[in-house]
Amino acid sequence: MKNIIKSTGIIAVFLIMLFGCSEDFLDRPAQGNLDATTLSNQSGVEGNLIAAYSYLDGQASSGGIVSATSNWVFGSVASDDAYKGSEPGDNQTSTDIEMYQWSASSADGGMNEKWSGHYDAISRVNATINLLLTVEGISQADQDRIRGEALFLRAFYHFELWKTFVNIPYYTEVDVDFRKTNVGVDPLPLILADIDAAINLLPLEQGAVGRVDEWTAKAFKGKVQVYAEDWAGALITLGDVVGAGPYSLEDNYHYVFDALRNNGPETVLAYQASVNDGSSGGQNGNHPDRLNFPHGGSPFGCCGFHQASQNLVNAHKVDVNGLPFLDGTWNDADVVIGDAVDPRLDWTVGRDDVPFLDWGLHAPGWIRDRAWAGPYSVKKTVYEQGAGVASAVGWAPYQMHSMNRHLLRYADVMLLLAEAEIHAGSLDNARDLINEIRTRAAQGAQGPDGGAMVVPIDDASITWATYDIGTYPPAGWDADYAMRALKFERRIELGMEGHRLFDLRRWGDAITVLNDYLAVESTKRAYLGSAFEFEARHMAYPLPTIQIDLSVVDGEQRLVQNPGW
Repeated sequence: MKNIIKSTGIIAVFLIMLFGCSEDFLDRPAQGNLDATTLSNQSGVEGNLIAAYSYLDGQASSGGIVSATSNWVFGSVASDDAYKGSEPGDNQTSTDIEMYQWSASSADGGMNEKWSGHYDAISRVNATINLLLTVEGISQADQDRIRGEALFLRAFYHFELWKTFVNIPYYTEVDVDFRKTNVGVDPLPLILADIDAAINLLPLEQGAVGRVDEWTAKAFKGKVQVYAEDWAGALITLGDVVGAGPYSLEDNYHYVFDALRNNGPETVLAYQASVNDGSSGGQNGNHPDRLNFPHGGSPFGCCGFHQASQNLVNAHKVDVNGLPFLDGTWNDADVVIGDAVDPRLDWTVGRDDVPFLDWGLHAPGWIRDRAWAGPYSVKKTVYEQGAGVASAVGWAPYQMHSMNRHLLRYADVMLLLAEAEIHAGSLDNARDLINEIRTRAAQGAQGPDGGAMVVPIDDASITWATYDIGTYPPAGWDADYAMRALKFERRIELGMEGHRLFDLRRWGDAITVLNDYLAVESTKRAYLGSAFEFEARHMAYPLPTIQIDLSVVDGEQRLVQNPGW
């Protein structure tokens, strides 16, 4: 944990730069020490808090590509949703994660980025809380708000670590020795306690965009309750958010991923990206997701990571009623142009001869190594040309843009509530929620009008895909059918957004689904034939050995490695 302690010492330096409205604080070297007087005012406390917010993108000091809070590697590439992409020798850490070739030693790369970066964020939160206790002259309302935001962030970062590593220590503002044990620690009650405290302190709405409020905390609490399988609690919490909260679905599915519609009605929590803000290389944009653009002859030229799997593409096929093939036959043959598909496919995946937003038709030359990682590109993390939100500076500046990255959105909340309704036996309520999401998806199909894009594509030479989506009827809607539909809906609605592996784990489906995936997908992507089998030990990522070594006190390791590693 030494890296956490060392990082905490320089927080004061760049939080002042940040709070002074210069957003390039992450790219500046430390200039020296600041005395307590400089920090002991409301500006100093607010600056500490903003420094804690800054880690919402997951960007650690070493770059943060693998440790992105979007979980495109840990949650998507490690699942049946996506391949690492690019080419065989590029970013070995991501390859190891995709192939389930995890080890305690390899964890010292990208996994240590995740561990150290999120614990650094937690140390910033705790520094904020402690500083707040020493500063006078802050109104009670602001004290409550600041503490509420800090407690929420502490819960959020611990939850991200728990999802990834399972057995983790929990740090609060009273900890002075950061060599804490993970033995006998159940983080979920501690996470929920912090969220409850935040709910009681936060205002119903914030004056500044991007800050968490009471509704954000309630929605997040419901998600944690689902992971804890507290179905009764989740039903109450999420029911309140859906029934009385300020959120709603976007009119069009694509609007969720439109840079001109940041912080729309579906945004519950999002990393606030910005470019052309004074930073030298667009570092405040979507840096941790910057590799996720088409490569080769595309307008982007780099880097071709996070390519959609054939399995995910095939999962979008629909029957004559516009419903998915829940019997499993959806993967019997690969999708071809002309097959009836859920319209969300072409807002999620780049396919040949289908418009790629307003950049033209996706073509074979857009893929870096087609023979290796298949023909599909990621789409949700790419902005539209007409939006004009790219960085003007830095290496490959088009990769850095100001489209926010959702960390929790309303459709996710609705599906979590639907899952709680199923467990409560309220099957009709669950079907209504799922059908509402499917109805929204039906309104956003691409077509000659541009599918609600910034620049419509009116090209008579395009053979548009056949889109169809229906709603689930009451007939046959029993608990088993409802749960299969719910699982499928989460995959399609949230495809390539970093949720998939964590869903499969909590459902108890990971071992069966992912090994079946490897058996079939390896016949299409030969390199997957060398992947390790997904086993019980893969239900938690290994702890970085460097962190275990740093936890030693008097010859005793306070951190204990996860089983199997």
